[in-house]
Amino acid sequence: MLSMEENAFAIILKGGNGKSFAMEAIGEAKNGNIDKAHALMNKASAELVDAHHLQSDMIRNEVNGTPQPISLLLIHAQDHLMNALTVKDMAGEMIDMYDKMNQGGLLRG
Repeated sequence: MLSMEENAFAIILKGGNGKSFAMEAIGEAKNGNIDKAHALMNKASAELVDAHHLQSDMIRNEVNGTPQPISLLLIHAQDHLMNALTVKDMAGEMIDMYDKMNQGGLLRG
């Protein structure tokens, strides 16, 4: 079992990776590379699923009688993950928008 600090740092890392892939995906969609954008979103999803599993393990441990100490680091990790999830959701919407704009000929390289 990982320590609280190890879990928190892993959540921060995975969340940051997921957010970075989502932001990169927006740029690819803006440039008309929708397939590449979707591939990057798949990478973002994989990172964020990993982070969510770490979070779920911590919650499960607490429910089963092993309380987690509350620290600023853990709060930061949670905040980082929630922000990354929001960015991923918005990136998906933006990719769809860019795809429709590209199909309609509204974007020029």
